[in-house]
Amino acid sequence: MKYVIDRQNGQSAYIQLYHQLREDIVKGVYPYGSKMPSKRLLAEESDVSVITIEHAYTILCEEGYTEARQRSGYFVVYRQNDFNSAGESAAPHTVTAAKHSTKNEFPFSVLAKTMRKVLADYGDSILIKSDNCGCSQLRSAISAYLARSNGIQVKPQQIIIGAGAEYLYGLIVQLLGKNRIFALEDPSYSQIKQVYRANGVKCDMLKMGSDGIKTSELNRTGATVLHITPFNSYPSGVTARVSKRYEYLQWAHDKGGYIIEDNFDSELTVSSKNEDTVFSLANKGNVIYINTFSQTIAPSMRVGYMVLPAEMVNTFQEKLGFYSCTVPVFEQYVLAELINNGDFERNINRIRRMRRKNKQF
Repeated sequence: MKYVIDRQNGQSAYIQLYHQLREDIVKGVYPYGSKMPSKRLLAEESDVSVITIEHAYTILCEEGYTEARQRSGYFVVYRQNDFNSAGESAAPHTVTAAKHSTKNEFPFSVLAKTMRKVLADYGDSILIKSDNCGCSQLRSAISAYLARSNGIQVKPQQIIIGAGAEYLYGLIVQLLGKNRIFALEDPSYSQIKQVYRANGVKCDMLKMGSDGIKTSELNRTGATVLHITPFNSYPSGVTARVSKRYEYLQWAHDKGGYIIEDNFDSELTVSSKNEDTVFSLANKGNVIYINTFSQTIAPSMRVGYMVLPAEMVNTFQEKLGFYSCTVPVFEQYVLAELINNGDFERNINRIRRMRRKNKQF
């Protein structure tokens, strides 16, 4: 075996091991149905504790790469052919709406303290116009946060700040062009379709199964843009398994199309790590990533961001770089401070611990 833990890497040993094992599973080193190395053997080979190995395997199980079998070990359940099979998992007959929380779970005292600090530190600098794509402080903070939390390695220049997801949808239409069909999940958050149609785009609604958009629907659509919410899709509550996420990428490759990954609410998973994003799994520049702070800070915090593939940055600047940023500078500085000082992630971890504790098994 070749699994090596780099003590200078900065990432936890179990995360490093998880990434290495996942890569080998996807490449077919461990084919579907095969047994993974035992925890004890991996621990000896990589010079870490059995608990570290167990953490890595737990994540692989949570994300659908492996499954644990009592007294037998861990077995691979991921296979490339999963998303090409003729069989479909039917969507549940009864759809339970995922609740959009309106409760501000971020501590107001922390937010108020941060606002006072920004006023004291920046003074009348908050009156200076923001860069068109957003303040460099916030874009740099988000870049570092995405690397830490999602394994998304992007430069600040790839990040565009805007007043909520709906505003960013409009920019995407202008970037990719109106003469395309946009495929959306059915059911999906109604405002997604409303914004696209208001921008003159034709939408094709693709029916959902139990793990994401049905394969038959992906095969039949003439769309070249696919808008997905792979984590806890609203209102179905469906989370796409890793095989489905790879299927979306294969769809985009075959179509010569684009994926818009709307990662709303994803940080608040009860998993021990964030779900793999389609953006991080992609090896081509055809995925645009979108997220907001409305769930992680407050519904009134109308700040969103999109991450462009590096190949699209120049095109965006040429076509749309003249647009002024729609988020006040003060709010951008506050968010940058919350991310940089750790308060943002501490609150996310607090909510996740609370949800894990309350989760019914």
